Amino acid sequence: MSDNPETPKVEVGSIVDGTVLRIKPFGAIVSLPDNLQGLVHISHISTSFVQNIEDHLSVGDEVKVKVILKDPETGKISLSIKDASPPPTRSEYRPRQQSAPSDGSFEDKVKEWLKSSNERQAGLNKRNKRR
Repeated sequence: MSDNPETPKVEVGSIVDGTVLRIKPFGAIVSLPDNLQGLVHISHISTSFVQNIEDHLSVGDEVKVKVILKDPETGKISLSIKDASPPPTRSEYRPRQQSAPSDGSFEDKVKEWLKSSNERQAGLNKRNKRR
Protein backbone atom coordinates (compact mmCIF):
# COMPACT_ATOMS: atom_id res chain seq x y z
CA MET A 1 0.00 0.00 0.00
CA SER A 2 1.04 3.55 -0.67
CA ASP A 3 2.17 5.64 2.31
CA ASN A 4 1.05 8.86 0.60
CA PRO A 5 -2.09 10.12 2.39
CA GLU A 6 -3.05 12.03 -0.81
CA THR A 7 -3.49 8.76 -2.74
CA PRO A 8 -7.00 7.38 -2.26
CA LYS A 9 -7.11 3.78 -1.08
CA VAL A 10 -8.41 1.17 -3.48
CA GLU A 11 -11.30 -0.02 -1.35
CA VAL A 12 -14.80 -1.09 -2.38
CA GLY A 13 -16.86 2.06 -2.89
CA SER A 14 -13.89 4.36 -3.39
CA ILE A 15 -13.43 6.46 -6.52
CA VAL A 16 -9.87 6.56 -7.83
CA ASP A 17 -7.99 7.75 -10.89
CA GLY A 18 -6.68 5.16 -13.30
CA THR A 19 -5.16 4.73 -16.73
CA VAL A 20 -6.46 2.41 -19.45
CA LEU A 21 -3.75 -0.20 -20.08
CA ARG A 22 -5.46 -2.63 -22.45
CA ILE A 23 -8.78 -2.97 -24.22
CA LYS A 24 -10.43 -6.35 -24.63
CA PRO A 25 -13.78 -7.20 -26.30
CA PHE A 26 -15.37 -7.62 -22.86
CA GLY A 27 -13.88 -4.58 -21.08
CA ALA A 28 -10.85 -2.47 -20.28
CA ILE A 29 -7.93 -3.21 -17.96
CA VAL A 30 -7.14 -0.14 -15.86
CA SER A 31 -4.00 0.65 -13.89
CA LEU A 32 -4.77 1.82 -10.34
CA PRO A 33 -2.78 3.34 -7.47
CA ASP A 34 -0.61 0.99 -5.40
CA ASN A 35 0.48 -0.91 -8.57
CA LEU A 36 -2.92 -2.59 -8.84
CA GLN A 37 -5.02 -3.34 -11.91
CA GLY A 38 -8.74 -3.83 -12.33
CA LEU A 39 -11.30 -4.59 -15.00
CA VAL A 40 -14.05 -2.26 -16.19
CA HIS A 41 -16.58 -4.64 -17.74
CA ILE A 42 -18.19 -3.38 -20.97
CA SER A 43 -21.49 -2.94 -19.10
CA HIS A 44 -19.83 -0.49 -16.68
CA ILE A 45 -18.22 1.83 -19.25
CA SER A 46 -21.16 4.10 -20.02
CA THR A 47 -24.79 4.68 -19.13
CA SER A 48 -25.57 4.24 -22.83
CA PHE A 49 -25.21 1.00 -24.82
CA VAL A 50 -21.59 0.16 -25.66
CA GLN A 51 -21.10 -2.01 -28.71
CA ASN A 52 -17.45 -1.19 -29.36
CA ILE A 53 -15.35 -0.22 -26.36
CA GLU A 54 -12.89 1.66 -28.56
CA ASP A 55 -15.66 4.15 -29.40
CA HIS A 56 -15.53 5.18 -25.72
CA LEU A 57 -11.98 4.46 -24.50
CA SER A 58 -8.42 4.34 -25.81
CA VAL A 59 -5.24 2.93 -24.31
CA GLY A 60 -3.62 5.66 -22.20
CA ASP A 61 -6.89 7.43 -21.32
CA GLU A 62 -7.05 8.77 -17.77
CA VAL A 63 -10.33 7.69 -16.17
CA LYS A 64 -12.11 7.98 -12.84
CA VAL A 65 -13.35 4.60 -11.67
CA LYS A 66 -15.38 3.34 -8.75
CA VAL A 67 -14.24 0.13 -7.09
CA ILE A 68 -17.33 -2.11 -7.07
CA LEU A 69 -15.77 -5.43 -6.06
CA LYS A 70 -12.46 -6.55 -4.60
CA ASP A 71 -12.11 -10.30 -4.24
CA PRO A 72 -9.60 -11.03 -1.44
CA GLU A 73 -9.14 -14.65 -2.55
CA THR A 74 -8.35 -14.03 -6.22
CA GLY A 75 -7.16 -10.42 -5.95
CA LYS A 76 -9.47 -9.43 -8.82
CA ILE A 77 -10.83 -5.89 -8.78
CA SER A 78 -14.01 -4.91 -10.62
CA LEU A 79 -14.40 -1.28 -11.60
CA SER A 80 -17.08 1.00 -12.99
CA ILE A 81 -16.62 4.20 -14.96
CA LYS A 82 -20.34 4.94 -15.16
CA ASP A 83 -20.74 4.69 -11.36
CA ALA A 84 -17.77 7.03 -10.75
CA SER A 85 -19.59 10.08 -12.09
CA PRO A 86 -22.96 11.53 -11.21
CA PRO A 87 -25.90 10.11 -13.16
CA PRO A 88 -26.66 11.96 -16.39
CA THR A 89 -29.37 14.57 -16.28
CA ARG A 90 -32.50 14.01 -18.29
CA SER A 91 -31.29 16.42 -20.98
CA GLU A 92 -28.07 14.44 -21.47
CA TYR A 93 -29.93 11.34 -22.62
CA ARG A 94 -30.30 10.98 -26.36
CA PRO A 95 -33.79 12.26 -27.16
CA ARG A 96 -36.10 9.92 -28.99
CA GLN A 97 -37.29 11.02 -32.38
CA GLN A 98 -40.76 12.37 -32.05
CA SER A 99 -43.31 13.27 -34.63
CA ALA A 100 -44.46 16.84 -34.85
CA PRO A 101 -46.76 17.66 -31.97
CA SER A 102 -50.39 17.80 -32.91
CA ASP A 103 -53.02 19.83 -31.16
CA GLY A 104 -55.65 17.26 -32.14
CA SER A 105 -57.89 15.19 -29.96
CA PHE A 106 -57.00 11.91 -28.36
CA GLU A 107 -58.64 10.06 -31.24
CA ASP A 108 -56.48 11.96 -33.74
CA LYS A 109 -53.36 11.04 -31.80
CA VAL A 110 -54.37 7.36 -31.72
CA LYS A 111 -55.03 7.41 -35.49
CA GLU A 112 -51.63 9.03 -36.05
CA TRP A 113 -49.96 6.40 -33.87
CA LEU A 114 -51.77 3.54 -35.64
CA LYS A 115 -50.75 4.89 -39.05
CA SER A 116 -47.13 5.21 -37.92
CA SER A 117 -47.20 1.72 -36.39
CA ASN A 118 -48.67 0.18 -39.55
CA GLU A 119 -46.01 1.85 -41.69
CA ARG A 120 -43.24 0.49 -39.46
CA GLN A 121 -44.77 -2.99 -39.48
CA ALA A 122 -45.11 -2.91 -43.30
CA GLY A 123 -41.42 -1.97 -43.55
CA LEU A 124 -40.45 -4.85 -41.27
CA ASN A 125 -42.59 -7.31 -43.22
CA LYS A 126 -41.05 -6.13 -46.49
CA ARG A 127 -37.55 -6.52 -45.11
CA ASN A 128 -38.32 -10.04 -43.79
CA LYS A 129 -39.65 -11.15 -47.20
CA ARG A 130 -36.34 -10.15 -48.82
CA ARG A 131 -34.37 -12.51 -46.57
